Amino acid sequence: MAKTKRRNELDGLLTARNERMHKLQGIVKDAIDEQELIINNLANPPQEAITHGQRLADKVASFGGSWTFIVSFFIVLTAWITYNAMAPRGDNFDPYPFILMNLILSCVAALQAPVIMMSQNRQEEKDRKRSENDYLINLKAELELRSLHQKMDLLLQDEVRSISEVQEKQFKLLGEMERQLSKLTAARDKPIPKKDVNDPKKDL
Repeated sequence: MAKTKRRNELDGLLTARNERMHKLQGIVKDAIDEQELIINNLANPPQEAITHGQRLADKVASFGGSWTFIVSFFIVLTAWITYNAMAPRGDNFDPYPFILMNLILSCVAALQAPVIMMSQNRQEEKDRKRSENDYLINLKAELELRSLHQKMDLLLQDEVRSISEVQEKQFKLLGEMERQLSKLTAARDKPIPKKDVNDPKKDL
């Protein structure tokens, strides 16, 4: 009966310790999963709803800032100037000083500049939102870290209290075992009375 009681007490202590360990692992796992979710949302943001004009402005700005545009524009200007400078008079449509070419370049620059500014404004808005997201993520991570520290402190306090209870029960079990061992030792060392063969009363 005593062995069964001690075994149940030890099983209860081990079960309580395993429950605390599972609780701690669950808290850490939830914090890691939540942080990974935030990182994934930042790396793969939801699709932004943009208008056709904004999409066109992005394409124009992307093409206007590429080497393809620079090389193509240089080839067109070179061909334009070469043809109008070398073609016979009457066949050239824009003779020197290339007034038509200057007009076209001015129109292209006048139209391209606001389109590029529109795209840059959208990019600045994206950068601002990204900065806000970074700030919110850092703030949330700090709050989660504080919350995790508080939970860890509570678990450590619970662990210290549990260790004290375990030590108390262990001392109690050790005391019972020591008393039982003392009883067994005393019973083993107790002398057995011997029968006296010379006693006449015992013969009667």
